Amino acid sequence: MKSVSPPTTLVTLGDWLRWAEGAYVKEKVAVGQVATNAHDEALYLLLRTLGLSLESDASVLKRKVSAAERGRLEEVFRKRIRERVPAAYLTKEAWLGEFRFYVDERVIIPRSYFLEIIPRLEVKGKVRRVVDVCTGSGCLAVLLANAFPRAQVDAIDLSRDALEVAKINVREHGLEERVRLWESDVFDAVPEAKYELILSNPPYEPSALVDAQDPEFAAEPRMAHDGGADGMAIVRKLLRQARERLAPGGIVVVEVGGLRSAIDEEFGALEPEWLETEDGSDCVFLVREERLKKGRGAR
Repeated sequence: MKSVSPPTTLVTLGDWLRWAEGAYVKEKVAVGQVATNAHDEALYLLLRTLGLSLESDASVLKRKVSAAERGRLEEVFRKRIRERVPAAYLTKEAWLGEFRFYVDERVIIPRSYFLEIIPRLEVKGKVRRVVDVCTGSGCLAVLLANAFPRAQVDAIDLSRDALEVAKINVREHGLEERVRLWESDVFDAVPEAKYELILSNPPYEPSALVDAQDPEFAAEPRMAHDGGADGMAIVRKLLRQARERLAPGGIVVVEVGGLRSAIDEEFGALEPEWLETEDGSDCVFLVREERLKKGRGAR
């Protein structure tokens, strides 16, 4: 870490925070996995590395760093800035709102617009069964179980490694009786069932974009990002199989990043409804069971 070695003049956490922010900018460190800016991510790493509360107020920045603590901080920021290890893999955790999840290199780091959208979803009638397709760490399955406390939740992923992490999170949230994990390519290996809600944050990046990712994002499992040549491979399969999996009046809701125009062009006959997000990206669409049953546009 020759070009970004922390100087010996760093005495307080505030000193370390200012230095880390500058190092992130100088070394073009990519953020967006646990925070949207260098300040917030560096502060998170400082607090977590020293075992301090994430709810600490600004006075914590005046706290002096001991020699032993300096060594720990040097190691963490060497891995983060020089080796470009994602922050969540260093701390083995990620947060969606108030929910904490265990993560490691076997899963994509949780981040999803479903955190704000799930509480707003309106499903007709009694919700008995819901499913999270491409569950990864199991984070959205946990959110669904909390949002629909009387529903059984299926969580599907093709990666056996990811399901091992999801198992940890289901257990830590006390949901073993309500969340069932399935190793499957979409619904291929899942027994027949009808769902009032099918939800998915699938791989949706075109392969060429995955090839060019920043190191932090390339450190995540490729299969969690790569949606095929145009990013639509899993989305197509999901919508096709969802026709036979939705209960009457059910909905399928999918997060698709920058694919809005492609979805509207290919699946316009399904009348996808785009849900508003706080940042205006509006990258989550909803399709209703009655439109899917017509079978038009879902190849």
